[in-house]
Amino acid sequence: MRFGVLGPVAAWDGAGEPIALKGPRHRAVLARLIIARRRLVPVTRLVDDLWTDPPVGAVGAVRTFVAALRRALEPERPPRTPAGLLVTEGPGYALRAEPDAVDAWRFEQAVAATLPPEEELVRLSEALGWWRGPAYAEFAEEPWARAERSRLAELRLHAVERQAEARLAVGLAAKAVPDLDAHVTEHPWREDAWRLLALALYRTGRQGDALAVLRRARTLLVEQLGVDPGPGLRRLEADILHQASHLDPAAGAARVWAQTAAAYDRTVASGARARLESTVGLLRNLAVTGGTGLEAARRHREAAITAAEELGDTELTARVIGAYDVPAIWTRSDDPRQAARVVAAAERTLATLPTGVHESARARLLATIALESRGTHGKRGPQAARQTEEIARRLDDPALLAFALNGVFMQTFDRAGLAARRDEIGAELVALSARHGLVTFEVLGHLIRLQALSALADFPAADRHASAADRLAERHELPLVGVFTQWYRALRLAAAGQAPVAEAAYREAAALLDGAGMPGLERGLLPLALLCLRVRHGLPAPTDQGIDWGPYRPWARPLVLLAQDRRSEAAAAVGRLPDPPRDLLFEALWCLTARAAIAVGDQEMMGRAHAELTPAAGELAGAGSGLLTLGPVSSYIADLADHNAPARSH
Repeated sequence: MRFGVLGPVAAWDGAGEPIALKGPRHRAVLARLIIARRRLVPVTRLVDDLWTDPPVGAVGAVRTFVAALRRALEPERPPRTPAGLLVTEGPGYALRAEPDAVDAWRFEQAVAATLPPEEELVRLSEALGWWRGPAYAEFAEEPWARAERSRLAELRLHAVERQAEARLAVGLAAKAVPDLDAHVTEHPWREDAWRLLALALYRTGRQGDALAVLRRARTLLVEQLGVDPGPGLRRLEADILHQASHLDPAAGAARVWAQTAAAYDRTVASGARARLESTVGLLRNLAVTGGTGLEAARRHREAAITAAEELGDTELTARVIGAYDVPAIWTRSDDPRQAARVVAAAERTLATLPTGVHESARARLLATIALESRGTHGKRGPQAARQTEEIARRLDDPALLAFALNGVFMQTFDRAGLAARRDEIGAELVALSARHGLVTFEVLGHLIRLQALSALADFPAADRHASAADRLAERHELPLVGVFTQWYRALRLAAAGQAPVAEAAYREAAALLDGAGMPGLERGLLPLALLCLRVRHGLPAPTDQGIDWGPYRPWARPLVLLAQDRRSEAAAAVGRLPDPPRDLLFEALWCLTARAAIAVGDQEMMGRAHAELTPAAGELAGAGSGLLTLGPVSSYIADLADHNAPARSH
């Protein structure tokens, strides 16, 4: 049971479904008891708070409100048994909610905690996301709510400023600027907010804007309040004018980079093989920066492989190919043609690698083949994954084993229902990487577990891995991680049945994909997620002509045709459906196939869908992607069995 007061007063049951709280006075009673923080509120106080001029029978009315609330909050409580949540105590009532059951109480705990900046940033960002509007929004004019609303509003402003400080501490000054700008516009008397905004602007190279902000603050304070800026603002202005070194720790890092790069350029000959290997190391780091960085890394990686092969040095080529151990979470390649060329180069290098060369070089080539063969048919990818894992375990090389496990993960889609196996891989990756400081693979492990646990409907555990991935991403500047965790949070809403909110969350998450450099993930994903949302709620598919279904068009088309009352065409489209790719969306696409096959009465396709989905009977369809869901696979299996008698024999 959860209660929300950071916005309109609300309550949700254990499954996340909203609880109907009836009329405004019922909600007022609940709000008043929450403000009391588990303490007794006398009935007479409730009467005085609910009415300016209490009517005859007001006490009886309050008892009626309480009885209705009890039925809503504890619907399964047997008749005439004592309430366990909204309890009667002496002359009044108390709400015995757990300390983490009320969003305002959790918010206080989050703001009170003292954590390292990267952890504090994640915690405060999550906590600020709990606000749905002003606290106790519908009771703004009530005297009994005024002090609590004011206290929570002040706490929120403090949290916004703490969040900005944390962003500055971890080097995210540019990200802090827009929120701080809006913050000072709405609350112009908060001097610390002006200080933080000016500092953030300075650290993004906008010294003039920083000084202009400080002048704006001075003008507002002097002309409208009649006070001079405090010592913090005055000191910052002087430091900016003198470009004090302590204002921007990142500037020192930039100087070190520039000086080191210049020294390398002077010292290492332009044609040296060392430059090629150093380039791959840079590309590996560039790939995790997202957007144009990822696209550039892919492009230059292939050029580096080509250059290494042209030099005719097989061992160098093996190192150039194998050094690009960038963790991969999505099972569809962003550029299948390039992936095929990389696999071909790795196979050529394996075939000519001299005997006696260190086995780790061979294993890295095999891991590359396993990773780049994702989403393809054939035995080579799984075989390469098994071989590289065996070598890595024998050599007891943690970095190599992490790379190998990524390849194993990519090849763990030979049938439906393997979420538990992938969770084991993710758990090993997390433990291994945490022990040996392999940050990007630790993030990968958390994302794999997030996906697998979503498929297994263990969302509390998946939430923990999403938060852990976000913490690592903030600390180590890995922006692409947020794409996956944002999509996961939209999935959470969809899984809880909150369709309108989930649709909005999906659209926000899709915006993050624009320019993220992951076309294999981006194309067609939003339409597919929204289609799954509609199918799960028994709604027809959208029929807009301009929808780009991307690679998912074959599975969406029968449902679109059915929504257009073109049944014969839909039946023909079902009959032509290919088997879904064996990847993270395998079960979801089979469930869409099942829904269409049932609608058109295609017995053969129903039998195939039943056979393919049966191993995943205990999972949520599509949730293993960490992106979307169609609900329990078992419900589709049951529907198939009901409509297709021969399927029961499978």
